[in-house]
Amino acid sequence: MKNWFKNIGPGPLIAAAFIGPGSVTVCTLAGVGFGFELLWAMVLSIIATIVLQEMSARLGIITQKGLSEIIRTELEHPVFKFIAILLILSAIVIGNAAYEAGNITGGVLGLEAISGNPSLKMCGFSINLLSVVIGCIAFILLYIGNYKVLEKALISLVVLMSIAFLITAIITKPNISEILKGALFPKFPKGSLLTIIALIGTTVVPYNLFLHASLVTEKWKAKSDLRFAKRDTIIAVFLGGLVSMCIIISAASIQSETIRNASDLAQGLEPLFGSFAKYFLAIGLFASGITSAITAPLAAAYVASGCLGWSSGMKTKKFRAVWMFILVLGVVFSSLSIKPIDIIKFAQVANGILLPVIAGFLLWIMNKKSVLGAFKNTTKQNIFGFLILGISILLSMATLNKVFSLNLF
Repeated sequence: MKNWFKNIGPGPLIAAAFIGPGSVTVCTLAGVGFGFELLWAMVLSIIATIVLQEMSARLGIITQKGLSEIIRTELEHPVFKFIAILLILSAIVIGNAAYEAGNITGGVLGLEAISGNPSLKMCGFSINLLSVVIGCIAFILLYIGNYKVLEKALISLVVLMSIAFLITAIITKPNISEILKGALFPKFPKGSLLTIIALIGTTVVPYNLFLHASLVTEKWKAKSDLRFAKRDTIIAVFLGGLVSMCIIISAASIQSETIRNASDLAQGLEPLFGSFAKYFLAIGLFASGITSAITAPLAAAYVASGCLGWSSGMKTKKFRAVWMFILVLGVVFSSLSIKPIDIIKFAQVANGILLPVIAGFLLWIMNKKSVLGAFKNTTKQNIFGFLILGISILLSMATLNKVFSLNLF
């Protein structure tokens, strides 16, 4: 058992990254709108995430390099290299800056359920002090620049979040047979397509592929460590997916059209199950917000370093400058209640396009013997990988359809 805990790696950080306030909101809407019927989409998402993240972790351990760095060095054509780097930098760095405000706001919603809404009037603006508090916590953990400290902090928050959402789901006393039916037998209720794709999109996160490949180099150095990385990935992603399923289950117990986000879910649970249910959900929402508020800037810094050929040391000035930029923007937008609609719209489009592109890049690299040698993909891994690539293309089309109303579906 001691050896097992010793070899816990970046897996929980990856789980922390994909269970953010956006995921909580999407899962809430899925549960309220369709009950248990879309749980199968989460099962599919868990499998897809495990397959892609295992590839990313294997790539990082064997090469001791990040994914963006390998893409930069392996693309020889200058035009293709420029386009790939520009696309990745735009989608990950600018996109994460936009979503960071949502991550911090999610953490704030959790705290507000317990502490109210403390604010400070300044120069005609109302500054939410809780946003500043969460930003400061994230800043301190990132500035320390110690992987082990960051790992322990995020693992603790993930455990807290998991327990909170699991207890909330248990309190609702769900029908186990209905849960199994929803998880194992795919259904496509009317109007559910975009919700299904949103569930997949909030779990199979493009920036996690970059983050995982970089973080494993901090934890493991030898090829013999691959077995630890694989086990770490499977357990962490499974538990992360279980948290998302618990949120769907909790939301399914409330059949109300007034539920639109996780904050409404917290209020909706109170008359049914007492005030303690609201507090469990609040703790989970706070933990999901702050973990994503840490991992999003960290991923952006790793991507920028790899794309631009910088050192990816967590204490270097350029690395810190990137995550500080992302974090400060998130705190400002969140604390002033500014909604960067145009930036978020761009981020949605860029990330929607990016997922199949990065999945394609990953599969291409994972089949290069010159990069991975004997550890390149097997036929079985490629079959799963290309199936997921097809799903990610569907996700890309749905994202474009949603943003631009192209009537593709």
